[in-house]
Amino acid sequence: MDKFTKEELKDFIIGVCVIVAALMAVGIYKWQSKVWADAEDSDYAVYATFNRTDGLEVGSRVRMAGIDVGYVDNSVLDENFRATLTLMIKSGVQIPDDSGASIVSSGVMGAKYIEIEAGGSEEFIAEGDEFEYTQDAMVLEELVDRIISMGKANRKKQIVEVGKECEDAAEPKKDAMQTEEE
Repeated sequence: MDKFTKEELKDFIIGVCVIVAALMAVGIYKWQSKVWADAEDSDYAVYATFNRTDGLEVGSRVRMAGIDVGYVDNSVLDENFRATLTLMIKSGVQIPDDSGASIVSSGVMGAKYIEIEAGGSEEFIAEGDEFEYTQDAMVLEELVDRIISMGKANRKKQIVEVGKECEDAAEPKKDAMQTEEE
């Protein structure tokens, strides 16, 4: 029997390790796929329709009271040119049927997600139901424009008020001067 050289033994050990690692990776992948398939089977779909979903993407989180309860699974444009989103909600999470769904962002420049505001109903949204109340995404540029417009309007109002005060203050002096001349 021939003895292996150190180089051949080293190559053999590396080959066995690679094969074992590959088998472990395949096993973990199969196990992970089964776990995800079981988890997806336990989720249920509900729908929400919005006029605009700026920045919200498929895969975005769905949260309720600050806790992740699902994700956005799909988005389509309906016949009225509105975005209808499919939300996958974790099983065991019951959402009152008078709840609302809003598109919000985490921080000023943060990612968009769906925030569910729980209602007070004792009935719950069932699989395939749609949120009755929704609030569209706020576009940062539009918000800044609104704030600037409000500031300009307030500034213009202040200038007009100051102008009227000046006119009112000047009129009595005129009357006093007229009576002195007479």
